[in-house]
Amino acid sequence: MKVIFLVDVKGKGKKGEVKEVPTGYAQNFLIKKKLAKEATSQALGEHRGKEKAQEKMHAEMVSEAQAIKKQLEIEETVVKFTEKVGPDGRTFGSITSKKIADELKKQFGIQLDKRHIKLAQPIRALGSIEVPVKIYQDIEGVIKLYVYEA
Repeated sequence: MKVIFLVDVKGKGKKGEVKEVPTGYAQNFLIKKKLAKEATSQALGEHRGKEKAQEKMHAEMVSEAQAIKKQLEIEETVVKFTEKVGPDGRTFGSITSKKIADELKKQFGIQLDKRHIKLAQPIRALGSIEVPVKIYQDIEGVIKLYVYEA
């Protein structure tokens, strides 16, 4: 019996795969536990439609990520911060990934998730800093920051 796996089943198949399995195993275990469904022509058509929609969405996300990367690479795209500085040259308070994401959206209209900004520790120094960011899957960019003294 041919089935479409709805979830990964160890040793049998991965989610979305269409495979031939023994009829008893399919009916009594896979279908009963909703791990797979029978691969009828209607189910196969539905499955292909979902795959195409996912591919289209992935392509759109990749193109959007490439556009964001290009926008970050432009020389004028420098996120500016003005911070108060103590006598030792360090800022009062620090610049976190949340602050960077908020300022990036406010200054340039670029929406990025703060969890994707790879900041080892909050920034507490003045000057120019480059921070790596994961835009989408394997597409990465660099956010340029400049911290001024208030």
